Amino acid sequence: MRPRDKKLIIEQLDKSLNRFDALKTATPPTKGWVRAIREALGMTGSQLASRLKSSKQRITRIEQDEIEGKITIKTMHRVAEALDCVFVCGFIPQTSLKQTIGNRAELVAKRRFNRVNQTMSLENQQLSEKDKEDALKEEIEEIINIMPKSLWDENDAV
Repeated sequence: MRPRDKKLIIEQLDKSLNRFDALKTATPPTKGWVRAIREALGMTGSQLASRLKSSKQRITRIEQDEIEGKITIKTMHRVAEALDCVFVCGFIPQTSLKQTIGNRAELVAKRRFNRVNQTMSLENQQLSEKDKEDALKEEIEEIINIMPKSLWDENDAV
């Protein structure tokens, strides 16, 4: 994929994800969403069990599994439907995809630059602080523009 196309995709996805920023601070009810919504609707565990063609004990297990993080997405979809809800599951970047890429590019550029800078120091060819700063910025921009597949390799071998 061309770098220009990647940038456009990232911008469009960031724009779409911005709608969910408020969810970053949302905390689930302590008793879990299933039980909280079921109780808010005035529905008993037995009534939900009947809608799911299941047992009351299974509803208790579902509610406990949700709290413990052991519930499957498939089960959550089924329960949501039985509660006349829509189950939503997704990822919301801490900042933005563009910023996440920029942060990673900076980390990789600094590591790469430090290796080169050390070699130059050994050869007594150090750059001025201003030149170092400019070279680092240039390296970061290049990584962002190219977006090499190795950007996210753990060994930072870009």
